[in-house]
Amino acid sequence: MSEAITIEDVSGGVRLIRWNRPAKKNALTGAMYDAATAALTGADDESQKIGAVVFAGLPGAFTAGNDLADFFAAGTAPRDSFSEMPALRFIRQLARTRTPMVAAVDGLAIGVGTTLTLHCDLVYVGPQARFRMPFVELGVVPEAAASHLLPRRIGLARASALLLLGEPFDGAAAVALGLANAELPSEALEAHALAQAARLAALPRRAVQATRALMRGEQGLVEAAIEAEAQAFEAGLRDPETQARLARFLAGKA
Repeated sequence: MSEAITIEDVSGGVRLIRWNRPAKKNALTGAMYDAATAALTGADDESQKIGAVVFAGLPGAFTAGNDLADFFAAGTAPRDSFSEMPALRFIRQLARTRTPMVAAVDGLAIGVGTTLTLHCDLVYVGPQARFRMPFVELGVVPEAAASHLLPRRIGLARASALLLLGEPFDGAAAVALGLANAELPSEALEAHALAQAARLAALPRRAVQATRALMRGEQGLVEAAIEAEAQAFEAGLRDPETQARLARFLAGKA
């Protein structure tokens, strides 16, 4: 397991996945993605007796999104390596995980920090939560099936503002948009998310998983959106203008 992520099975059959890279505002590396993917895969293993998963960060940062240095490197990596990038493996697993997922978001939730919450069953936010999906600004496209899920959740017009213009929104707006369940004080946020996850974990496992599947609809459409986005994302990363833009971001000039 990467030191930048901690995975803990707490009481009540809940698995807590915490992004733990404070020096980089919890920007996600390949090792962090791989550890989270394994934690999600394991949660679906009935022998592990995990009934719910909670994603959390640190004060001031849920996650600043993918480490841009990894994005930059992926744009010049061999083409056959992109489909096996840790970030893409994690995104695929998010969509396939049968165990209920809960997010406790306070502070920055950029890029995948926002899109991963679209796959969570319950999302709780703190007063410092700041969501943003600046994919187009970087020269790429949304991921984690956001282009499919978000318009269906909040409508095309509002999704366009968030995905095309990359408009930021806070926790209160997330609740108003129907992207989060409730806003809570920072000091109560994680405990509340864990308590709600424990409630889910205490319910009959098969009934919970079947109800999730019924509410979510056609799984194949979500997975197809992830793969279509991945192809467009890779094409964007390999564009010389995108590489130049990422280089400026990494140099602190953007």
